[in-house]
Amino acid sequence: MEKKSPVRVRFAPSPTGWLHIGGARTALFNWLFARHHGGQFLLRIEDTDRARSNAEMTQGILDSLSWLGLDWDEEIVYQAQGIDRHKSVAAALLDDGKAYRCFCTPESLQAKREAAEKAGGGYVYDGACRGLSQVEIDTNLAKGQPFTVRFKTPVGETVFDDAVRGTVTVQNSEIDDFIILRSNGTPVYQVAVVVDDHDMGITHVIRGDDHLSNTPKQILIYRAMGWAEPQFGHVPMILGPDKKRLSKRHGATAVGEYEAAGFMPEALVNYLALLSWSPGDDREILSQADLVEAFSIEKVSKNASVFDETKLKWMNGQYLYALSDNELMARVLPGMEAAGLLSLPLSGESEALMHQILPLLKERMKRVTDFPELSAYFFNDPAEYEEKAAKKHWLKEGVTERMEAIVALYEGLDTWTEASLETSLRQLAESLDVGAGKLIHPIRLATTGRGNSPGLFELLTVLGRETVLRRLRTGLEWIASNR
Repeated sequence: MEKKSPVRVRFAPSPTGWLHIGGARTALFNWLFARHHGGQFLLRIEDTDRARSNAEMTQGILDSLSWLGLDWDEEIVYQAQGIDRHKSVAAALLDDGKAYRCFCTPESLQAKREAAEKAGGGYVYDGACRGLSQVEIDTNLAKGQPFTVRFKTPVGETVFDDAVRGTVTVQNSEIDDFIILRSNGTPVYQVAVVVDDHDMGITHVIRGDDHLSNTPKQILIYRAMGWAEPQFGHVPMILGPDKKRLSKRHGATAVGEYEAAGFMPEALVNYLALLSWSPGDDREILSQADLVEAFSIEKVSKNASVFDETKLKWMNGQYLYALSDNELMARVLPGMEAAGLLSLPLSGESEALMHQILPLLKERMKRVTDFPELSAYFFNDPAEYEEKAAKKHWLKEGVTERMEAIVALYEGLDTWTEASLETSLRQLAESLDVGAGKLIHPIRLATTGRGNSPGLFELLTVLGRETVLRRLRTGLEWIASNR
């Protein structure tokens, strides 16, 4: 896409639903393009569907954009406030003979549509009212007969250069004389969007390719009004794992759902940017600054991309791991309080414990919301034990005797350090003529309730002698009652 100065792009969501992943990526591509070229990223709320638009959805969209770090320039434009301006443009097209009144009834149009479908063809308005004389028009108006206003599509073809898809040519015969003003006097989307983009000085329209069929109609309106048209770029859709368009059947699709599920905005932005776009090298982890520097609309692929939540979780884990312990603590504490594991503000003892736990668990985290579940055994004794691990490590011959030996060993240990805990245990294993794993796995299950955990001896050091011995004895009781 050719650089122009100043670049002005817009994101124009409809507040009839939350900001979904596809919309978020469109907003991101616009934002990156604007920031890369030192231009403006504008926001327009297309709220002309008054029945379905609501303030809660609008605020949700704004909150999601802010959470993603996609700041906008200038005041927000609300499309519904420009309805008189939209009407005036439709009236100007009518006055200039570039549009005409259509008195066809909904019933007659439906009959023609059904006839076309029955004949196996697609319906295109036949221009029945295009050639009405002024006398016929005046007569219908005098009768108070309802009418729509239709754009008079010219003969020929509409050609435009799409920044993603290249040259697009559409035969105007495929475009019927489309309605620009409804019978109730309200303008349709095609008019409103063109007028708003023109009045906002939009230079580039980057949007989903589901709008591709609208573009020729909008270009015809630009040209009929004598306005310079923006350059268009239509980005491909995002698919679910089944290669069908991403929707709720694939799980979460709204940005707010990902925020609530513990994803970091930086990770989601990074991941969304790589859907149908690449910086041209092997980098996968890119900061916001990296993305701004590298972004080019010409590098956006024509092909749809697949949303892979497993890859997103991996990427989110990389971002979490890169946080300092203090930054990570700030992110996980609200969830810890909600889970009843900690009270805020932290006591000195709780803060010290958190600083011990965070380095042990951060590489295991994929989402912020994982932390309460991962760390629960640091705060509460296990209420139950993983069934598979219990069968494998506890319900075997000799386990009771070995665990009793461990209890005796750790009761008499002079110092409670990683080194002393490990050295003494390995010495015990050697004396019992068993591998160290025969002791390590039963201890892990008793102290955490799980078959996997961070390094055992680091874990035991943090838990402390009293807690470890209590949990080992409880484990022995479970074994005795389940044999």
